[in-house]
Amino acid sequence: MAGSGLQILIAYPFLGAQGEPYAWYPLQGYPPPRPLTIGHWLAGARHWHFAFAWLFTANAAIYGVWLFASGEWRRRLFWPRRDARNAWHTLLHDLRLRREPPAPVGLYNGMQRLTYTLVLLVAPLLVLTGLAIYKPVQLPRLTALLGGYDLARAIHLGVLVALGLFLVVHVIQVALHPRTLADMATGGRAPPEEAP
Repeated sequence: MAGSGLQILIAYPFLGAQGEPYAWYPLQGYPPPRPLTIGHWLAGARHWHFAFAWLFTANAAIYGVWLFASGEWRRRLFWPRRDARNAWHTLLHDLRLRREPPAPVGLYNGMQRLTYTLVLLVAPLLVLTGLAIYKPVQLPRLTALLGGYDLARAIHLGVLVALGLFLVVHVIQVALHPRTLADMATGGRAPPEEAP
């Protein structure tokens, strides 16, 4: 989806109302690099993007139902009272500002739960902004709620950048802690935890 979205951006690589670009966006007029794109032209990219969008949305809906129906939300979602201190200590340890590792708290540490929860919170924003820029005439209230077409488009791209940064950090963390790869592949289990 990111590749097809970047190909769509090439059609108009500016953010802001036409003729009034956003001053805060440093890449005005610079199209994304071709190797990062899929679709090779606007219509082709739109076909790919919308095909993946419905698959992504259906998959997210099924996952959301499973997450709450199975009770896994208790283990996976961030609860400040339970996880904030551990998340902070994990961040300091990973940045090499704290020597001692944080105390284990189960299968997921506080920072893992925080980033996981943030990803789950921004995913609906990605879908909503996508709908607003896909059908602004048919969904005028949604588009207006998101600040209009131009701001919805900027938010959509911003969420893509945030998820891209998450992916890069995630891959680096896995490279630094390769034993976690086995847990991700096998669904490693930890003792059940108390709900917050």
